Amino acid sequence: MKAIVYTKYGSPDVLEFKDVEKPTPKDNEVLVKIHAASANPADWHTMRASPFLARLVNGFFKPKNPRLGADVAGRVEAVGSTVTQFQVGDDVFGCMSLNAMSSFAEYICAREEALVLKPANLTFEQAAAVPLAALTALQGLRDTGKIQAGQKVLINGASGGVGTFAVQIAKSFGAEVTGVCSTRNLDMVRSIGAAHVIDYTREDFTNNGQQYDLIYCAVGNRTITDYKRALKPQGVCVIAGFTNLRLLFEHMILGPRRSKAGGKRVGLMPTMKPKQKDLAFLKGLLEAGKVVPVIDKSYPLRETAEAIRYLETGRARGKVVITV
Repeated sequence: MKAIVYTKYGSPDVLEFKDVEKPTPKDNEVLVKIHAASANPADWHTMRASPFLARLVNGFFKPKNPRLGADVAGRVEAVGSTVTQFQVGDDVFGCMSLNAMSSFAEYICAREEALVLKPANLTFEQAAAVPLAALTALQGLRDTGKIQAGQKVLINGASGGVGTFAVQIAKSFGAEVTGVCSTRNLDMVRSIGAAHVIDYTREDFTNNGQQYDLIYCAVGNRTITDYKRALKPQGVCVIAGFTNLRLLFEHMILGPRRSKAGGKRVGLMPTMKPKQKDLAFLKGLLEAGKVVPVIDKSYPLRETAEAIRYLETGRARGKVVITV
């Protein structure tokens, strides 16, 4: 089968489109013929071994796992002997763990717990856009942020892959959502459910006098002091991304300490964990039309390097999809 493979860390130029052995499912696995996948920042961070500490997980000198791609949508072609949830012909979507990424390919073997049935109202491309980004948004808002109906919630980075899902998921919980994005994305962020939008090129959400019960930051580009200024008393800021190592260190190390004073909590969300029950929860939102994937561009499998190169620019609105 064809797959995207890399044998050394670096830019998208290290990615190769080549023949590899088609996998065979184990007893608890499902063989999926992939129709679509999607690119995430996790792919290019892993590909570049950035930050450098990523090498401790995936190999210091070269990648132990030479494959990328966490999100997958496709059709079941075979099932292992102990699989009970799926049968041949089922359309499914799901998310691989970050140490088992391999969906930039024509086939994948996945544990049945990593998949759920694809919503009938979504194309394979739309379904593939969902898992990692939407799970990150859901777990950050619900589990870390403890979102409640009626809260004022701000999404920083509202036009990106995680941000577009965060806006819609927060609204589905009954929150009053404010989205922060650039000028060109204001209308799009309104269209997916934000009651208010802030153009970060013209207004600083941390310095305009407004305060929020919950801030979900998909980009991690502000200091702890900035976040706390924009929080109500007892407010919570959940950080799901980072823009540089200095801020990452501040959010990771200093956030919990500074949060002990003043009753406002700021910190990184735990690493997203693919959970079947959470995928099923998202499936319900998708089927009800409460969440609609936003897709910027699609690339064929052989052009995965170009897809990741585009994603790295930071200009993608919503998701970048790989079609197989």
